[in-house]
Amino acid sequence: MTKFFLFIFILLFLPTYLFAKSEYAKEGIDLYNKNKFEDAKFKFEQDIVFNPKSELSYLYLSKIFNKQNKKSLEEKNLNTVMLLNPKNEEAIYNLARLKLKSSDFKKSKVLNKKLKSVCSKFCNKSDQLKIEIENLSKK
Repeated sequence: MTKFFLFIFILLFLPTYLFAKSEYAKEGIDLYNKNKFEDAKFKFEQDIVFNPKSELSYLYLSKIFNKQNKKSLEEKNLNTVMLLNPKNEEAIYNLARLKLKSSDFKKSKVLNKKLKSVCSKFCNKSDQLKIEIENLSKK
């Protein structure tokens, strides 16, 4: 009988709990789109507390740190996204761009090659990045 009540409790309250967690990321995206980066950052961090594998929250945190010119934090969050999903095209592309800006042509090339092997949405950007890497590495 106790197992039955536990089952009913979980059935009733778990969906509400899970819905509340996903709301943090949605609120964070809305705030990000309104350029309220500190508030958005807080929402994404809240989401990560409840869902430590929130690829989306880490990706948006990297975007916020990019806007704030905090390159090491941007890189840290991009690396976390890639750890969670090695085929996240946006994270690979953004990390390759970050490496290119810091004149790490070798790492940028490696990342762009990886992007090209998995791309579906970022194929054109990968081609453009390849040209940019080649041009900058010749200087």
